[in-house]
Amino acid sequence: MVYLDSTYQLTGVAKEEGGYMWVNYPRWSDSYRYGVVHVTGTNSREPYPDSVMNKWQAGQPGTNKWVCVQSVYVDDSSRLWVLDPAAPKMKNVTGGGAKLVRINKSTGFPERTYSFKGIIPDSAYVNDIRVDVQRNYAYLTESKGGGLIVIDLNTGKMRRLLSSHYSVKSDTTFYFVIDGQELMKDGRPVKINSDGIALTPDYAWLYYKPLTDNKLYRIRTEDLRNASLTDTALASKVEDLGHFTTTDGMIFDKAGNLYLGDLQNYSIVRIDKNHKMTTLVKDQRLLWPDSYAIGDGYLYITCSQIHKQPEYNNGVNKRTSPYAVYRIKL
Repeated sequence: MVYLDSTYQLTGVAKEEGGYMWVNYPRWSDSYRYGVVHVTGTNSREPYPDSVMNKWQAGQPGTNKWVCVQSVYVDDSSRLWVLDPAAPKMKNVTGGGAKLVRINKSTGFPERTYSFKGIIPDSAYVNDIRVDVQRNYAYLTESKGGGLIVIDLNTGKMRRLLSSHYSVKSDTTFYFVIDGQELMKDGRPVKINSDGIALTPDYAWLYYKPLTDNKLYRIRTEDLRNASLTDTALASKVEDLGHFTTTDGMIFDKAGNLYLGDLQNYSIVRIDKNHKMTTLVKDQRLLWPDSYAIGDGYLYITCSQIHKQPEYNNGVNKRTSPYAVYRIKL
């Protein structure tokens, strides 16, 4: 364990080679303090970039503060990105605050903000991000309605794609069972759409999947960037890779291995270039492995214990240990 928080639920982690680690906290409950922190020790942190940006209040604009941060990410050029769906308690986008923010690490403050206003409905929840530093494009998932978002980071132009395609929708027939019972909310099975996302090391392929089934898909990034393709033509480019695991996040290493969680079996798996899957580690401490970062030769994993939240357990909080970040030597 490299970081723990006994009180507040975390989801995302970003690791700078030889440097900082950042963790983010979504505003999913009334138990909330900061949106993004710089980790200063196993059990210590400081608000990032400062306390002011972490003090958004209901009724305020959400454009220049952290409202409900879902992901943090360091790209291959060591740029830090913060993805804020700005949807407290996973309800509607608030204060026009749904945004992707690139941080100037010299100052610690935003150097460019990409607003999703007009691109996604207020019911949407942008979830995870990967960045192609060669072409300066970002790729994101939207996990409520389902879909991919592609951003030209130079111009700021963005498009929402494949939002009606089966590959971004959770399989309604899949039984998502953890600890011997199907994950339920308000008497209905939980279905979470496109969530995990990963770019191959050469940035040629984008891998993605719905959370609450075990299917995995990919598409060439050149097709996602090709604005001349019709929706039908783009849909025909999606490749169905078959059944693997139920995972939240996922990430590629530089050798082309893909790492995913296996939420149902408290495991981390590795998929090689030939799409052969092996279990890397199985441990009961892997309580909903959520997000991933690779740095300093380690795979960093957050454990958010989502399946133990009260709303999935008839109002009972079943959290059993601190929210944690672990690392595995690669």
